Amino acid sequence: MPKPVISIVDDDASVRSGTMDLLTSLGYLAEEFTDADEFLKAWRCHGTSCLIADVQLRGMSGLDLYDRLVASGRVVPTILITAFPDAKDRARALRAGVSFYLTKPFEPDELLACIRAALARRVRDARGP
Repeated sequence: MPKPVISIVDDDASVRSGTMDLLTSLGYLAEEFTDADEFLKAWRCHGTSCLIADVQLRGMSGLDLYDRLVASGRVVPTILITAFPDAKDRARALRAGVSFYLTKPFEPDELLACIRAALARRVRDARGP
């Protein structure tokens, strides 16, 4: 079974590189993107298994990116991260089907637990009932 690919979409270079370093040090395949448009242009090629996206991106927000993927028929387990938590945004994201909504700064173990749960759910969903 191929390794899952985790895509990171964040306009903050330090968050992207820190997350990339963490994931690759643990053996994950990871790729990074500076905005939603860059990700959307490449996502079909990479077979993303889990998406980590900032809520506030230039152009399209992380939640709008998730909604666009769902509308296209591609449901990707998604972890939204934000430095500006908002209860309404969080509730809307979770109602829409986003897997997790984390507030920056978060602990690496917290992110890893979310990734593991999202990937496990993806495998269960693929197997069906």
